[in-house]
Amino acid sequence: MKREETSMLRKHILILLLVWLLASAVSLTASVLKAGVAKVDITPPMGTKMWGYFDREAGASATLDPLFARVLVLEAGDERLALVALDLGRTFGPLSLALLKEAVQKSTGIVHLLVVASHTHAGPVIQDEYPEGTPAWERTDLDRINTSIGEAVKNAVEARLGVGYGSVYIGYNRRRVNPDGTVTMLWDNKTKLPTSPFDPTVSVLRVDTASGRPLAILVNYACHAVIFGASNLRYSADFPGVVTRTTEKAFNNQPLCFFLQGACGDINPYFATTAEEEDPVKRCQWTGELLGQEAARVASSIPTKAGPDSRLDIGEELLSFKLRWDRAKLRESVLKLIGPKAFENYAPSIKNEYHLPVTTLLINRQIAFMSMPGEPFVDFQVDWRNRCPVRDSFFLGYANGYYGYFPTIQAASEGGYGASDPVTWIETGAGERMVDRAVVKVYELLGKLVDNPRD
Repeated sequence: MKREETSMLRKHILILLLVWLLASAVSLTASVLKAGVAKVDITPPMGTKMWGYFDREAGASATLDPLFARVLVLEAGDERLALVALDLGRTFGPLSLALLKEAVQKSTGIVHLLVVASHTHAGPVIQDEYPEGTPAWERTDLDRINTSIGEAVKNAVEARLGVGYGSVYIGYNRRRVNPDGTVTMLWDNKTKLPTSPFDPTVSVLRVDTASGRPLAILVNYACHAVIFGASNLRYSADFPGVVTRTTEKAFNNQPLCFFLQGACGDINPYFATTAEEEDPVKRCQWTGELLGQEAARVASSIPTKAGPDSRLDIGEELLSFKLRWDRAKLRESVLKLIGPKAFENYAPSIKNEYHLPVTTLLINRQIAFMSMPGEPFVDFQVDWRNRCPVRDSFFLGYANGYYGYFPTIQAASEGGYGASDPVTWIETGAGERMVDRAVVKVYELLGKLVDNPRD
């Protein structure tokens, strides 16, 4: 072999060796996505006052179905996040959430916590501040959730993801804007007349193990959990509980199903506040099974895959908003409309300014979540999905706090419950600002918006 050919061969071998070494280095440093799940009963004791209706004074007398906290822990590289889905009307208050976050960080090292509620109106009263101190049942539940997050971390395995979509009609928009501009509230719709705006989209995120075994199924849908009315004194997860059980049953109870409430501020189920003589259990079962069957159908068709370099990008921000109303007039209106216990049970202290948490999560640069800490109108969910720069997007209401209703600017001008009454104490335009900020944040997490001007 000539000297030139030998030299060329050596160069080719060196190049191949370098390529192999670089590929090996990449494979060693590439992140894999890991996921773990856990579930714990958080049903309070009998006698605890129930949340959701201003005129319900008696405490719980029975349990129709237990209330749970479901935990999904995601890990990629140096980032970890715990998603906690509660069968409650709202999340815990700022102090309790801060204590939970501190405990979770101490026990697991996780610093990102996304706590969401299904908005069942058959759960316990939760307050931002308790005049007599945090009740024992809530402190116990916080401890149980912390332990469950630890279990999910311990059991985390390599995972792969997939997203799919379906459609189902189990409810309607309860605000009817009349031709003369007035608003009529439709508190139920047993004849299932179509109203708008309404979003029938069933968004499903499937989480599998590396071998393809279903580990978790996340179902995102917007509809108030109010089939059980004020006369009901039994704990129940309402139709979201039926959704989770129906979906899990379709997969032989292998995965843990999470119901993630969307922007349901103006959306009711057809059989809202069903009276006892009309069999609310039957209505609840019908509603939950219809949505659960569609979620299971979608989930069963989703192919899951692992990203070549999995990652979690998380944005946690506090946005400042002013009080919408004059403080004295707001207090007077609340006392007249709801009664003296309104602020204690359903609202935080009246302040001139509030700092609302908004979380934006980007998984594998392909799947986005945004959250709002209260009851957003459905238009925000549709707007977020249309404007989010990644294809798959999920909207979470009732997340990391509770600050009442977030109507659109147009709805606030029209009026009606949740749009222009005392249950909307954050300034008009807050919902639009939160969606705008979440959209911007996703662009930032994708690296498409930067701090420095471009040449």
